[in-house]
Amino acid sequence: MATTLAEDRPRLWAPARHRSFRLLWTGQALSLLGDGFSVVAFSWITLTLTGSTLTLGYVLAFQAVPRALLTLVGGTLGDTWSTRTLMVASSWTRAVLMAAVGVVGLTGDLTVWMLCAAAAAFGAVDAFFQPARVSILPSVVDKDLLAPANALLGAGARTAAVVGPAVGGTVIALTQAPVAFLVDAVCFALCGLLVSRIRTRPRPETPKESPAKTGPSLGARIREGVTYTLRDPRLRTIVALDTAVNFCYAGPFTVGFATLADQVLRGGSATLGVLNGALAGGAVLGTLAGGAVGGRPRVGLLVAALAGWLGVGMAVLGLAESTPVVVVTVLAMGFAIGYQGVFGLSWIQRNIPQDVLTRVVSVDMVLGYAAAPLSLLLCGALAGSGHLTLFGAVAAVLAVTGLAVLASRAVREMR
Repeated sequence: MATTLAEDRPRLWAPARHRSFRLLWTGQALSLLGDGFSVVAFSWITLTLTGSTLTLGYVLAFQAVPRALLTLVGGTLGDTWSTRTLMVASSWTRAVLMAAVGVVGLTGDLTVWMLCAAAAAFGAVDAFFQPARVSILPSVVDKDLLAPANALLGAGARTAAVVGPAVGGTVIALTQAPVAFLVDAVCFALCGLLVSRIRTRPRPETPKESPAKTGPSLGARIREGVTYTLRDPRLRTIVALDTAVNFCYAGPFTVGFATLADQVLRGGSATLGVLNGALAGGAVLGTLAGGAVGGRPRVGLLVAALAGWLGVGMAVLGLAESTPVVVVTVLAMGFAIGYQGVFGLSWIQRNIPQDVLTRVVSVDMVLGYAAAPLSLLLCGALAGSGHLTLFGAVAAVLAVTGLAVLASRAVREMR
């Protein structure tokens, strides 16, 4: 019996047997690789042109703000139009943008305002890709394959996030910054080509409006998505935890890591690199472990456990003064984030109706975008009082989050 049950459980690599999933995995990896390229390319070419970090901040803000503002629009359109079409259109548009910046850069005519305009356009178009890449999965694989599929996609995404900037920096070092934009364009063009070849299942039919009756406006549909997300206590809890995790990533894992490496561990940039590598490596391992385990555990309890685990980890980081202890703690925190993320995302994809799924995903993303700058500002201020204050405050927030999750019976029983 035990053997039969083990064989019935989807294996980690089972989704890879499906051609459409392989196309999605490769396309998403190329897109995220291109995102990593774009960050390095925009940063380096801006500093080359101006030598000003303030101007660099402007360029990166021009990319981030439109992405945050338009993600809800992208999510809303994804529930009306084909998510595959949105991904393809976004990829090919970004390819054209990056190719144009690269060509103009090679001619020597590139200006800061051109970079700002290109960054803004890139962020705006990317806002239509990001929600769609998450919500397309239930139309590509069966529900019982969602956990391993999310694990494979997540591992690829986390790896690309690390490899992209590194390869982008290498390309710039060996050639020049505009060439990185051209390589970036190739990544996005290939992504669009691969995604266009995906075969998705048709969506469940919904009652059609009569010709005389117009559907709800874009704004009304956005409000419907936000209301749907906030009304369900289970969904609200997962989104709240995702926001808390994004809060932890932005401030504690950037300002906090830098403070630890410089002021406590005295290891400089090398130690900072080790900490970031431990976090990324732990997340990849946790993601793959979640996909290998599979099944449908109590997601609510996993959510509470993750909040508690991260809270304990933050407390340890505030107290520890040994590099090995800090590295092991960061590795364990990354593992937990990756492991829970597989099941939390799979629960959303499995339980949210297709006609509202992309909007729910976009709400989750927007809250994460909002949490990041707030976390950076708050942690930057707290770091002035010492790393113990910084990590202690975040640990307290996570502890309250975990207790709030356990207080709801509906959330505790989520599967």
